Amino acid sequence: MTARLPVVLAITGASGAPYAVRLLEVLAQEGVPTWLIVSSHGWRLLQTESGIENLEALRVWVGPERFDAHVRVFDDGDRGALPASGSARSAGMVVCPCSMGTVSAIAHGTSRSLVERAADVALKERRKLLLVPRETPLSLVHLENMAAVTRAGAIVLPAAPGFYHQPQSIAELVDFVVARILDQLDVDHRIGKRWGGDEP
Repeated sequence: MTARLPVVLAITGASGAPYAVRLLEVLAQEGVPTWLIVSSHGWRLLQTESGIENLEALRVWVGPERFDAHVRVFDDGDRGALPASGSARSAGMVVCPCSMGTVSAIAHGTSRSLVERAADVALKERRKLLLVPRETPLSLVHLENMAAVTRAGAIVLPAAPGFYHQPQSIAELVDFVVARILDQLDVDHRIGKRWGGDEP
């Protein structure tokens, strides 16, 4: 049996830390190998929005055993790390949440950090790249950069939860978006309700 390829998960400084933490949690629960990159602004975001101040706190949140078994952490400043190379195979990459600065950098191929270089690699190797922005409202610059990354092969998946499932909590709204991300990655999961049409 072939070992499952890792998913690269990058967390940047856009608001939306609960989406990132929940996504990492479910990937670990489902036994998906995950290469984690957190930018400096991403760490600030995790602390501000989720009270997660450092790597150990994130490890405890996800569950130490699951984290240690399935998550490998890379420094965003290390552009020579595994996710920076096209020869290091992966199942694709998610930037969640994805700041507009990161969208711009990916759109223009600047590769100033490991997050940006790993995204560049995903595009050049024709691997799945999911960008999860939350910014609102959007300027023309934002829209043009999102159009550019889409033309390059990325999928822009805004953190815009639906309400047809009549959510009763913030957690359900978070799960709605995380479920869509997992679907794009072809990861089986048990979170969120699927639309059943007119079925009772």
